[in-house]
Amino acid sequence: MRRTSRLARVAVGAASLALAATACGGTSGESGDGDDTKGLAIAYDVGGKGDQSFNDAAYTGLQRAQKEFGYKTADIEPTDGETDADKEQRLTSLAKQGYDPVIGVGFAYAPAMQAVVAEFPDTTFGIVDSVVEGDNVASLVFAENEASYLAGVTAAKATKTKTVGFVGGVDNPLIHKFEAGFTQGVKDTDPKVKVLSQYLTQTAEEGGFSSPDKGRAAAEGQIEKKADVVYQAAGLSGQGVIEAAAKAKVWAIGVDSDQYKQEALAAYKDSILTSALKDIDGAVFALAQSVEDGKPLTGTKTFDLKSDGVGLSDSNPKFAEVPGAEDAVEKAKAGIVDGTIKVKTE
Repeated sequence: MRRTSRLARVAVGAASLALAATACGGTSGESGDGDDTKGLAIAYDVGGKGDQSFNDAAYTGLQRAQKEFGYKTADIEPTDGETDADKEQRLTSLAKQGYDPVIGVGFAYAPAMQAVVAEFPDTTFGIVDSVVEGDNVASLVFAENEASYLAGVTAAKATKTKTVGFVGGVDNPLIHKFEAGFTQGVKDTDPKVKVLSQYLTQTAEEGGFSSPDKGRAAAEGQIEKKADVVYQAAGLSGQGVIEAAAKAKVWAIGVDSDQYKQEALAAYKDSILTSALKDIDGAVFALAQSVEDGKPLTGTKTFDLKSDGVGLSDSNPKFAEVPGAEDAVEKAKAGIVDGTIKVKTE
């Protein structure tokens, strides 16, 4: 199985602005040469840079844009206990400084972005994992349920105990998509396999996406109940799930990024069987390229299996050793793409 996803081919767009490099919240910047370079800013979701998952994927897209276009860039950390007003201030500050595009990483930015975009009609905004209305907004959404279905197929093929686990960071509609696709993939592959599901918190403010200790405890509980494959959609908390799986010598399935390749998880990589991928870096880069080309992307852009916007990694050589997994995943992918398999979202 070979999985490639370069969403840049969908990109169109361009703008040229003089930029500054500060904003509310923690900031790191990378500057291009000269004062007239174009600019890209991303504002991170809960967990921030270093989550080895969702936010880091967005940062990879920012790095690609900076390297290819000579952009000045800013990537802004969230603050503990911040409100929608704090996010609104952050987006406003970035837009006033001339960054274009300005991207909010995560559905939590939706209310703040909706409040800001009309004030800056000449700035292109992007939001990941939510839909915001506006003539100058690109809503970058993904078919997480489709990638999760492939993860479920793999889990059903890999389990020896006939019990697998799902750990979601926060009990909300977005993470329900991960669980729904995963469970369906498992059951369609082997109805006898039991799926244990647990959400870490009801809200992001309670640490569901930013608490490895919570993820570790949840995974340990599922492993005690005989789960020998555990799939996590929990941001930074997912690191705890992976650690617990590695300690117990069972399989973990990563999310968003190819977590087998993440340096911070190198000690556990042999236990990361695969990862359900979202090409967030490609989406961020595509939006930046569209602004660069003078034809900014706007409206809702859905990245799915058919467009290679989601998928399943096969970096771990042990993936190929799971009996029947590769063939089953390829068959499932073909079915989803041609419409014979309809993947649930709830």
